[in-house]
Amino acid sequence: MTNAALVSLSTYIHENSGANSHALTDFVSAYFDNTDPDELSARGPAHLMAVAMAHLRLLDMLASATGGRIRVFNPTLAEDGFISEHTVIQIIQDDMPFLVDSVTMVVNRSGSVAHWIVHPLLIVERGQQGQVVNTRLAGSGGPVLAQIQSFIFVECDRIVREPDRAAMADELARVLGDVRAAVNDWPAMLTRLKAVREESSRHVEQTDAQLEGVEFLRWLEGKHFTFLGARDYDLQRVDGTIRLVALPQSGLGILRGDPRTLVSELPADAQVSLNSDQLVMVTKAMTRSTVHRPAWLDCVAVKHFDGTGAVVGESRFLGLYTSRAYAAPVAEIPLVRRRIVQVMNMAGAMPDSHAAKSLQAILDAYPRDELFQIDTPTLIDHAIGILMLQKRQRTRLFARRDPFGRFTSVQVFVPRDRYNTELRVRIGQELSRTLNGQSIEFTPMLTDNPLARIHYLVRTVQQAPDHPDMVALEARISRLARRWEDDCSVTLMQIHGETQGLMLANRFAHVFPAAYRDDFSGVVAADDALVLSGLSDACRMAVKLYRRLDAVAGEMRLKIYSTAKLALSDSLPVLERMGARVLDEHPYRLPDAEFGEFWINDLGLQLPANVEFAVVKDRFETLFVQVWRGDVDNDELNKLVLQTALDARAISLLRAYTRYFKQLGFGFSQSYIEETLFRNAAMAQLLFDLFNARFHPGLDTDRDAAQQAICSQIESSLVAVASLDEDRILRQFYHAILATLRTNAWQTSSSGAAKPYLSLKFNPRALPGVPEPKPWFEIWVYSPRFEGIHLRNGKVARGGLRWSDRREDFRTEILGLVKAQHVKNTVIVPVGSKGGFVLKNAPNPSDRDAYLAEGIACYRLFLAGMLDLTDNLVHGVVVPPAKLVRHDADDPYLVVAADKGTASFSDIANSVSAQYGFWLGDAFASGGSVGYDHKKMGITARGAWESAKRHFRSLGIDTQTTPFTVVGIGDMSGDVFGNGMLLSEQIKLVLAFDHRHIFIDPDPDLARSFAERRRLFALPRSSWADFDQNVISDGGGVYARAAKSIRLSDAARALLGIDAAELAPAELLNAILKAPVDLIYNGGIGTYVKSSQETHLQVGDKASDAFRVNGNELRCKVFVEGGNLGCSQNSRIEYARHGGLIYTDAIDNSAGVDCPDHEVNIKILLDRVVESGDLTFKQRNDLLASMTEEVGHLVLADNYYQTQALDVACHRPVYVLDAQQRLMQWLEGAGRLNRAIEFLPGDEEIARRRANKTGLTAPEGAVVLAYAKMSVFDDLVASNLPDDPYFTRTLKAYFPKVLSEKFADTIARHPLRREIIATFVTNTVVNRTGATFINFLAAEAAASTADVVRAYTLAREIFDLEPLWDQIDSLDYSVSSSLQLDLLARLISISQRASRWILRLRARGADMPTLIARYQPKAAELSAHLNHWLPDHSVNNWQQATQQLMQAGVAAELAQSLTALEFIFPALDLVDLAASADTTLEQAARTYFAVESRLGLIAWRTQINRLPTETLWQTQARGSARDDIYAVATQITKTVLAGDQGVDDWASRHSVQIDRLCQLLLSISSQTADLAPISVALRELRHLA
Repeated sequence: MTNAALVSLSTYIHENSGANSHALTDFVSAYFDNTDPDELSARGPAHLMAVAMAHLRLLDMLASATGGRIRVFNPTLAEDGFISEHTVIQIIQDDMPFLVDSVTMVVNRSGSVAHWIVHPLLIVERGQQGQVVNTRLAGSGGPVLAQIQSFIFVECDRIVREPDRAAMADELARVLGDVRAAVNDWPAMLTRLKAVREESSRHVEQTDAQLEGVEFLRWLEGKHFTFLGARDYDLQRVDGTIRLVALPQSGLGILRGDPRTLVSELPADAQVSLNSDQLVMVTKAMTRSTVHRPAWLDCVAVKHFDGTGAVVGESRFLGLYTSRAYAAPVAEIPLVRRRIVQVMNMAGAMPDSHAAKSLQAILDAYPRDELFQIDTPTLIDHAIGILMLQKRQRTRLFARRDPFGRFTSVQVFVPRDRYNTELRVRIGQELSRTLNGQSIEFTPMLTDNPLARIHYLVRTVQQAPDHPDMVALEARISRLARRWEDDCSVTLMQIHGETQGLMLANRFAHVFPAAYRDDFSGVVAADDALVLSGLSDACRMAVKLYRRLDAVAGEMRLKIYSTAKLALSDSLPVLERMGARVLDEHPYRLPDAEFGEFWINDLGLQLPANVEFAVVKDRFETLFVQVWRGDVDNDELNKLVLQTALDARAISLLRAYTRYFKQLGFGFSQSYIEETLFRNAAMAQLLFDLFNARFHPGLDTDRDAAQQAICSQIESSLVAVASLDEDRILRQFYHAILATLRTNAWQTSSSGAAKPYLSLKFNPRALPGVPEPKPWFEIWVYSPRFEGIHLRNGKVARGGLRWSDRREDFRTEILGLVKAQHVKNTVIVPVGSKGGFVLKNAPNPSDRDAYLAEGIACYRLFLAGMLDLTDNLVHGVVVPPAKLVRHDADDPYLVVAADKGTASFSDIANSVSAQYGFWLGDAFASGGSVGYDHKKMGITARGAWESAKRHFRSLGIDTQTTPFTVVGIGDMSGDVFGNGMLLSEQIKLVLAFDHRHIFIDPDPDLARSFAERRRLFALPRSSWADFDQNVISDGGGVYARAAKSIRLSDAARALLGIDAAELAPAELLNAILKAPVDLIYNGGIGTYVKSSQETHLQVGDKASDAFRVNGNELRCKVFVEGGNLGCSQNSRIEYARHGGLIYTDAIDNSAGVDCPDHEVNIKILLDRVVESGDLTFKQRNDLLASMTEEVGHLVLADNYYQTQALDVACHRPVYVLDAQQRLMQWLEGAGRLNRAIEFLPGDEEIARRRANKTGLTAPEGAVVLAYAKMSVFDDLVASNLPDDPYFTRTLKAYFPKVLSEKFADTIARHPLRREIIATFVTNTVVNRTGATFINFLAAEAAASTADVVRAYTLAREIFDLEPLWDQIDSLDYSVSSSLQLDLLARLISISQRASRWILRLRARGADMPTLIARYQPKAAELSAHLNHWLPDHSVNNWQQATQQLMQAGVAAELAQSLTALEFIFPALDLVDLAASADTTLEQAARTYFAVESRLGLIAWRTQINRLPTETLWQTQARGSARDDIYAVATQITKTVLAGDQGVDDWASRHSVQIDRLCQLLLSISSQTADLAPISVALRELRHLA
């Protein structure tokens, strides 16, 4: 053969072989002549030449005894000239048959693969020196002068070890010896066969069987048998046994030499054949052929007879049937053809009938080796049995045992569509087990027949079983062949009926993988299929805990069914935290049309040995699924499922407490608490039992007795707890459960399932370890998705719910907020509350929609958790929630509000309220789509602006007419900031920042800047980046906070008061906060100012740490907090003490809580009107909208008067310091105030301030004011004052006018009527009179708060003080702030004196309308005639005082009214004097004023007013002295009126004493004010009286 590769090779050899190149070229060309050209091309000429030359060199090796040369090696370049990744076998052998086949068999038997074989038959002629002279291919023609030699080259798998290569070479030599022996002895074996045949023909009886035997031998001679070996045997009968003894020197072929087994004993079955008339016995040897092909050797044994016809030996021939033998028609094979005829006869089939043809086809297809060996009866039985399968197709087995017991031949028929490798292997395994198999071979046959046939040859270890139970074996194989799917399908139909079962079978029976089928039966699969069919989008997982029959204690398995693949690394932590150790895993994937795939993960578990399967099964399964779904947290508490009777819900309940303890700052880690409960599992069970006894709504025993019994067990068990830490933890649980008032643990959703969260209502004051200040009530809502807390300082409380980001300590955050809220809520009906929640498994915040959706979902659940525990009002009747046990009183009031993160959630909250049918309806959360929109109203900013205006008013600046510089925190899209920066056109916004940008405008154009701010406010979601750059003055701009640095213009540096030309954003923000401007207005979220004594960590706002400033570093004149927590309280105090003007966030932005509270109370009112049918819901909404502006004015009044009260106090800081100290001491003693928590000064600090002539700062005063209001409110609600008909009129003042006019009766029945009255009265009185007024009078007069309020109200009404207050208020910007505050202080003093006098009337028991009717007209009469009834010099004094006020800017009428109060005040005594003396008011007044004039009492009062009032005692002493003056005047007047003489007569009788008093007055007038001489004078006056 010639090809390009050979040509190239020849050229290469010619060029590289020197003188002998032609001979070598001929050799190499002949060597590769018949080789695959692709193989040649792949290796290249150099490699091929080296291979051929290495093989040629093998000729130089001395040939073995068999004439062969063999080399097995790993080629190297140095030795062989080529390399290969394989091991190379090179053989040169005299040509003979079977060489290549036999060599390949050796390679394969070693486990290697032959990758390339080259096998040329060459005639190589060599010269005298051994050089190649000529090479020809055998059969190429020409004279054969030398032996044809077979060159065999094989590349096989690399054999690394030299001993292994040597073993391979030895085996090749042995096999080549067998080949040579078989080939060389072939003629001798044929000769021996002929001799045996001829001898048999002469000596055997002429039976058909014997004749067939002779013909069979003849047939073998006709190239139907490859003879490989032969040996003769003698037969010996010894002691009843029959032996075959090998005859020495009779071996031929592969049996040459001494026999391996000299004597062998015939088994019984073989003896039967020996005694039959069969001449020839055909069987299989127990040895595989090493020559030609690797089949089991066929053995043909021919009997030898003696002269008597007895068997005396045998000739045995080993070999292989040739392909002609297998292709020959069965009718032409002697022996076989006879059996075929017998089968046909026994079958009784008519010739040419269908049955006959079918039977013939069966016999033609019958395994040919079997036909040679089988006995006739067995063949008949098998053939007819196979024929019957055509009538009833089923699994059948036909077996034949080898007479020598060495193997069993088995034919298995199975349905063709069920045949596969898996079934074939499983049948083979079953046969091996049953038939004692050592090895098994198979030959399948698949035709168009519906049955497939597998022929197995099962070779035994020793002897094949004599009589195996073939029926049972066939049944087992039938079950194997009856497809696994069939078992599954049948089971499904048996359990679920044909329709549903068939549907399930069609879906599942065929999809279980092979590995599953190996491990589980179809019956089990049917059960699993049912579980899988229950999976859906809503339920993508199910589990089953089961135990195998042979499992040891604690050994169980868990099947996890799911619609997606589960990683073991995901399930492992869950199971380990449930107390299970995972031993193994077997995952199985099932394709599915609906879900794409199902997965069954079968896990081996090791549980504690004492765990009872039946007890734990359901709870374990449920807990695992709930943990996997995220319905239950994955932690160590789940181990309790194995050690207690607690289920997932009960464990979650204990977990809810542990999470709550974390928020309390409990001193142990979560993991240690979990370990403690696990180590004390019995105690954990008792704790839940106690909870169950307290709260299970279905408890049918005495609840108190059950609790007491369990408490006794717990307390006795605690004694046995050795660890102090564990004792503390367990006691914390114990006390927490006892402090729990309500829970929703047994409430269910509409579907009947447990709610996905747990709510617990606590009495924090009964629970150890709760940080101060302790709220009144606390609701804790726990869920794996979120956690929430709601703190309330009273039954009627209000505050926002915030979306917190402080997962670890959000209760601390909320506690700080509720404290501030409590202070802020003094202006509204509810006391302070605050709530917050955190997400535990939130999506990435970068996915804003998903993040928001999760936040809203958790917000809804949080609200639901609180409403679950809140009573409802239905037609005025309190209705507790279902399935709830209460350990507290009725508690139906729950309102919420927007806060950080929940600003737009009001409608969401109200929708939850509607779902619960909660009595507050959409009043549950104010500010929704039907309510007062804070941003549109600008109410929070307008309230804060009242603070700004008052601060600037004290500086003499009108913010509405005078420009002022502002630093702003926030952006124009925000409510508080945006509205605030539009409240004055005089705002010079020079600097501002938010979380995105920094704004600088060094010299803004007021009009253009205002217009641009207004544009941005109207632009949705605007930022400073949207500000028109053309409007910004030179040197300004808008800069991103993300910038690396910001370069500042000269104008910007001058504005900031710094020298740096470039700053990092954080540094610039720090400089902005320190800028020397008029106002810093905070409308942002964050704490930007701390005190110099505080750390950033204490502030708790990491986002602002980089630029936060200290209070003493602020250079602004005014700081207004429209946003919450812009400053820490300590920083406010520090700033104020350095001259800054500031209140608190609670004061500045209180309108933000006041407005929604009005909305809530208005909605509560109108909902009752709607319920009665007097309004439609739409009319209600229209009415709400129409009152927006009036509600705004009602709200802002509180902002105005609160700041006024603070400024009045700060105007006289030292004067009120004693009263403030006394108030704080009293509040502390009553447990209503903790000064340290509120950053109020202690007594030592107050003493220092008193010595330094300083008092409380405005921020401190704001806190005192708030606590004073809270105390007054609590006292009033607890009193009967809200029920006093006189005070119900305050409801009219609280609600807008239209409501008071239209729905007065409904207002009177308002559910919060008492609270509204108490709130309104508290704010009205305290805002007018100050924080200390009521406490001062109550302590002085030993009166109740309600009594003082009544006294004040009478004084206000009798002297008509309200119009005076209103007139003083109207002096804003008309007079100096200082004068205005002086006037207010004077009015407060008059009110105090009048209230003190009225408190003396309490014993008379008169009601307020009666007292007002008695005194008010007379006081008005006295005021009207004062100019006429006063003595002339008193009138002059009055007019002088009036003139002084007028000169200061006070209107004449107001000045006269204020100065007249000094003279009108005695009206209270004059009315009584006139009545007792039975005279007119005029006579009583004239007499009184005359007495006052003669005694110089006005001058004495002037001296008394000079007395110091720096302390409470000094103030009380001065007040007492003043009261004594009035009392003396009253008593003398009474004396004069009772007698017949006039004032002149009385004066003449007492002239000596009067002159002495006048001298004393002249004496002390020139002295420093001192109480001692005044006390002497008072004693003299009393003597006169």
